[in-house]
Amino acid sequence: MVLDGATLTLDALERIAAGEPVELSPASRERIAASRNVVERMASGDEPVYAVNTGVGLLADVRIKPEQIALMQRNLIRSHSCGVGEPLKRQQVRAMMAARVNLFALGLSGVRPLIAETLCQLLNRAVTPLVPSRGSVGASGDLAPLSHMAAVLIGEGEAEFDGPILPGAEALRRAGIAPVVLVAKEAVSLINGTQAMVSVGGLAIAQAQRLARWADLLCAMTVDALKGTPEAFDPRIHDARPQPGQRESAARILAALEGSEIRESHRDCPRVQDAYSLRCAPQVHGAIATALDRATRIFDTELNSATDNPLVFGNEILSGGNFHGQPIALEMDYLAIALAALAGISERRIDRVLNPALNEDLPPFLAADPGLESGYMMAQITAAALVAELRVLATPATPGSITTDGNKEDFVSMGMTAALKLEDSVEHTARVLAIEALSAERALELRAPLRSSPVIEAARSTIRRAAETGAGDRTLTPEIERLAAHLRHHNPA
Repeated sequence: MVLDGATLTLDALERIAAGEPVELSPASRERIAASRNVVERMASGDEPVYAVNTGVGLLADVRIKPEQIALMQRNLIRSHSCGVGEPLKRQQVRAMMAARVNLFALGLSGVRPLIAETLCQLLNRAVTPLVPSRGSVGASGDLAPLSHMAAVLIGEGEAEFDGPILPGAEALRRAGIAPVVLVAKEAVSLINGTQAMVSVGGLAIAQAQRLARWADLLCAMTVDALKGTPEAFDPRIHDARPQPGQRESAARILAALEGSEIRESHRDCPRVQDAYSLRCAPQVHGAIATALDRATRIFDTELNSATDNPLVFGNEILSGGNFHGQPIALEMDYLAIALAALAGISERRIDRVLNPALNEDLPPFLAADPGLESGYMMAQITAAALVAELRVLATPATPGSITTDGNKEDFVSMGMTAALKLEDSVEHTARVLAIEALSAERALELRAPLRSSPVIEAARSTIRRAAETGAGDRTLTPEIERLAAHLRHHNPA
């Protein structure tokens, strides 16, 4: 994967996170070197330049002596490496490093090409810094997470290499990578930016996109299992309200139902309308898909943006605030709300399949021998618990600004909090959808010898393989978790 500062997408970021190697484009290397020349001229001059020959944050007015600049770089990484809590996942840290290299590729940060190239070495030789997940307020960028990443670059901190967690210096030694001695501005260039929140949130969005596609297919399965009517998905209805996401969702659900023997078996039934969780699925799913598409565009833009500070433009170095995470933090907060809705409507469909008071001719809780067996009774309760937690996670993080750094950073985004919440929201939503998949698959099994549509029958086979489903009362946890992971990482066929 060539990183050039302009073409990185969430799709590509996922591939790098999974292990695809990277390299810096030659043109990017030239841009980086040119901006570095500007920094070196200013570092040797008499004028104070923020983070080049001054302190940072509230200490920006403190002038650093030339002979102390290298020490200041190391101190900055050390002092800002104060994250806490469980570490980020390996894939998230790899994404964070790749996003940082892509920022440097723009040639606006004033680092040496060596910095970007060494980060590429860490990625390509599978050295993954240990980065605590808590400690960023998402304003001067993700200072603490990025500092833990940078600490390994200079031979400090901790990193994973070939399995175990090692001191950073030892991980570099085993991987054959020389530690870097930072020079003027390089420390702040490594730690100012939104790369932690954009990576955690971006990988979550990529998974949520797949969940939204699965939700349409699972809804179609549930509609057929309940002998629902496809009339609500007629394109004329959705052309009358031409919301793009809604139209696409309805079209997918209708296409999935095409050719179902179950549908033909009740075509003349007197029921006119289904419950909202079935009939209004395109309106709900479509709104969520639209939110995901908007967030994907914003995150793709962020991946190819300069969120460092200060930035080098020609022969000038300008200090601004591109590190502020508000543009993506707001998107992540909204997506947490959207996913709570996606899981919520799925849980209502689960209940309609399992609840004997709501379905006409399926056994209670889909049990083979109700009473002796409980069937999927508890699965719906688990889904309800997950939806309850998703409602808590939908509480936005962005209004919760807390002033930091002696009131210098007086309004912050809480973007990393929003990203971590979104990650949890995606995982919980996947579990709810997995329960719907298991429930709908079992209900369709009970409709035999009638078969559903070719699309749905293929999905049933995928679900059985992915979850390794069993028969009768059994511990459902492994099946739910395996299937949830499959839904997050694989699009429907």
